[in-house]
Amino acid sequence: MGEPTGFLKYLRKTAQKRPIALRVKDWREVYHEFPFEEAKIQGARCMDCGIPFCHEGCPLGNLIPEWNDLVYKGKLKDAIERLLATNNFPEFTGRLCPAPCEGSCVLGINQEPVAIKEIEHFIADQNLKNTLEPYEIKISTGKKVAVVGSGPAGLAVAQQLTRAGHKVTVYERALKPGGLLRYGIPEFKMEKWVLERRIEQMQKEGVEFITSVIVGDDPEHNKEVIGEAAREDAKVISAKALCEDYDAVVLSVGSTIPRDLKVKGRDLEGIYFAMQYLRRSNYVTEKTELDTPISAKDKVVVIIGGGDTGADCLGTAHRQGAKEVIQLEILSRPPDERALDNPWPTWPVIFRTSTAHEEGGQRLYQVTTLEFLGQDNKLTGIKVADVDISYENGAPKFVVKPEAERIIECQLVLLAMGFVGPESSAFVKELGLKLDERNNIKVDHNWMTSHPKVFACGDAVRGQSLIVWAIAEGRSAARAVDAFLMGDSDLPAPLVPYQVALK
Repeated sequence: MGEPTGFLKYLRKTAQKRPIALRVKDWREVYHEFPFEEAKIQGARCMDCGIPFCHEGCPLGNLIPEWNDLVYKGKLKDAIERLLATNNFPEFTGRLCPAPCEGSCVLGINQEPVAIKEIEHFIADQNLKNTLEPYEIKISTGKKVAVVGSGPAGLAVAQQLTRAGHKVTVYERALKPGGLLRYGIPEFKMEKWVLERRIEQMQKEGVEFITSVIVGDDPEHNKEVIGEAAREDAKVISAKALCEDYDAVVLSVGSTIPRDLKVKGRDLEGIYFAMQYLRRSNYVTEKTELDTPISAKDKVVVIIGGGDTGADCLGTAHRQGAKEVIQLEILSRPPDERALDNPWPTWPVIFRTSTAHEEGGQRLYQVTTLEFLGQDNKLTGIKVADVDISYENGAPKFVVKPEAERIIECQLVLLAMGFVGPESSAFVKELGLKLDERNNIKVDHNWMTSHPKVFACGDAVRGQSLIVWAIAEGRSAARAVDAFLMGDSDLPAPLVPYQVALK
């Protein structure tokens, strides 16, 4: 511990944000670079506690107290080595992770927690500013692995297996690799050059990316995919052929089926899933003429869903020039501080304000949508009502208050209510893969599916989750695949798959 009394002397501080009036006019990242001196002070706040509960909150097992101390001492090269020992992509997580580690920080019991995410972001950006040097691959096993899906889980699998000496090919149905990192995360949260830089490094290390490819020969399903994710001229590869051509296959296809709201008027023009909106907005910022963008310009926009995806829609609508944005949440407003049934070190369920919320818009709680209203098949408004909430065995029950019904006039509605699981993809159908009770791909303790050559990880296995879980499961699955191919593995020890942990 660099400064034993640092947590008593210094207050929590994070990077400054660009002025709202300026940042809503472009797609650049919101935050300024964090100064080195400030990062050192924040590193000094780490208590180096005997039992670092920050590890409990982080699925990656990041060596947080170690690199906090190294930043305080100015040993940035040592700090990035510690960070990369457990996390393949700290430049992603430093920007996008909600920092469950901070919710478990011991200092957070009675003070503001250590700014762990800020320090991680600083370490990554200071050490990875230039083109990333490729890792020297010293061996070649002669084994070939196919990875289907290029989101954070797929990228982690690919990088780990490539560095273990295997030849890895990543198949992606979209125009470019990256999954939600490219087509879901808005530019103002992570600029695309950050992703491009990492993809370039992986290519230099030997990872092959094949894009505009749909794996699994199911014309009915593939017709639905084309237009929303893939190019019209996307190629189709049989899942069985892929299994024959490779020694192992890893599915990291994400959890992409959005939760719908099937009320009267749902088919009106002007109602979209959040990812339809965000994906097409990202096409525009990437200057990719693949689809017609959905514009919020001069419109009253209603976002149904109060989570991170809804906030991404909110920030995007601001930058498109929305007239007004209203975000609806059926649950009650979270408390400003932990409730009695939400003790440390569990994740604090408290009221949070994202950078998008700071930029404007209304947030309404305990509101449900009863009907979509329209004229000439175009959306003109929604009928909503307040609800009372009660709980039965921990599950919420909602009772509509008829006296509180009202109409919100709007021209665009975005459904951001989460995801219900991975697509029943052609790959799953073709190989007859087993699903669990939540319709996620079922795996055993070795991350293997019901097919003896096919593995799965990430959101496709555990359901919609955090980027740190995706990377952690990708690393774990990579070790399982390496052991399957070679009989043993020197890659880091795996996590227990989510489904197995429940049993």
